[in-house]
Amino acid sequence: MCEKEAEKVLLFYNPKSGNGLFKNNLDYIIDRFQSAGYQVVPIRAAKGMAISRALANIDTSQYRQIIAAGGDGTINICVNTMIKNKIDLPLAIFPAGTANDFAYYFEIPSDIDGMIDIALGNHFTNADVGKVNNRYFVNVAAMGALIDVSQKTDPNLKNTIGVMAYYLKAVTEVPNLRAHKVRLITPEQTYEEEMYFMVVMNGISAGGFKRISPESEVNDGMMDVILFRKMPILELGPLLFNVIHGNHSKNKHVLTFQTDSLCIESEEDISTDIDGEKGEKMPLEFSMLHNRLRIFTEEDDI
Repeated sequence: MCEKEAEKVLLFYNPKSGNGLFKNNLDYIIDRFQSAGYQVVPIRAAKGMAISRALANIDTSQYRQIIAAGGDGTINICVNTMIKNKIDLPLAIFPAGTANDFAYYFEIPSDIDGMIDIALGNHFTNADVGKVNNRYFVNVAAMGALIDVSQKTDPNLKNTIGVMAYYLKAVTEVPNLRAHKVRLITPEQTYEEEMYFMVVMNGISAGGFKRISPESEVNDGMMDVILFRKMPILELGPLLFNVIHGNHSKNKHVLTFQTDSLCIESEEDISTDIDGEKGEKMPLEFSMLHNRLRIFTEEDDI
């Protein structure tokens, strides 16, 4: 006799993410899943506490999948909790935040029916998870003067005008730019640099910059490191324009490399960010969990 397919779906959602698209369609989402034969177990985001309790006691044999609905920060909380509780259920992403960089990599549609159709399918793409100190990231870990703009951007402005809010806030931060001395240690090489900001990428976009790491692949077991060196302020504007178009890697002020292991050291107090949320303090130890996640995607391979 065939084993009966699991009938529950855990839905972890952030009602404050984005412009309310998800929250306004919550009843419709539940109806679609119930019509397909699945019982939806909703967990409302509350600083990670609710999802921690839920996954600490979950019987995974009863569940088909986990859905994370929100921005990159919501996905980050969900994935961190999954890993800490050794949960291997496949993950569906409902991009309901401002930038939705991780979902962008997988070309998850922005309409509710498109999201649901993918989540109800049976096609997966494997994805790496980055680790920095004792925390995990799905898309990006960043540090420096400009990359923490998401922490300083007014949430109401983000919900109203979306990604443009990041760009406007970045412009206001330019006069405050200050270079930081850092040491980057990899198994192959050590770099001594003065940088304005840097990103350690798993995905291809960050903070709404859609092509900041256009060569990244989320399942190659490698991190893509992009460091923006100290430079004359007048050269920063043209470089940011290049970043928007994804052709900045050849710039003399940009250091890029791939690695599966990285240590970042500095004697300075540098702002850090993990998937859009406040990050860890220096020093930073990076590693990769290769193919740790299974992400629901459309039938065509990424």
